[in-house]
Amino acid sequence: MALHLIKLCVGADSLQDLRDWVAERSLVAMAGGLEPHSSHTTRMVPKRADELLEDGSLYWVIKGQVMARQRLLDIKTFTGGDGIQRCELLLGPEVIETAPQPRRPFQGWRYLKAEEVPQDLGTLGEGMAQMPEELRRELAALGLL
Repeated sequence: MALHLIKLCVGADSLQDLRDWVAERSLVAMAGGLEPHSSHTTRMVPKRADELLEDGSLYWVIKGQVMARQRLLDIKTFTGGDGIQRCELLLGPEVIETAPQPRRPFQGWRYLKAEEVPQDLGTLGEGMAQMPEELRRELAALGLL
């Protein structure tokens, strides 16, 4: 069973903000001769990295709701210029929309078990995917999704 991470997407006001950021980071990676990807740096290193890399994703919380995920490609540790060890999460270039799922604020990242993850939006039918993001958010907040 896959293990995932969940993290607040600080600075993003919408799913499009996240998509724009990921596209920019992927272009930077390609310009450097690397495969397209984005990355996220965090201080804490997951102790269950092997489980996460089996088939895990990083789920993003945007404005109080889980809205998207990105596949975890690799987890690397490094020591910053200040001597503090950090962790770089390498993420796939595709932002996969999920059914909105309300989440309270929290610090850092958390593990997310497979049975707790929201479904990918594409698996819920074409009508759901075509619904405006704000309407999906409101319906999820009311517990109707």
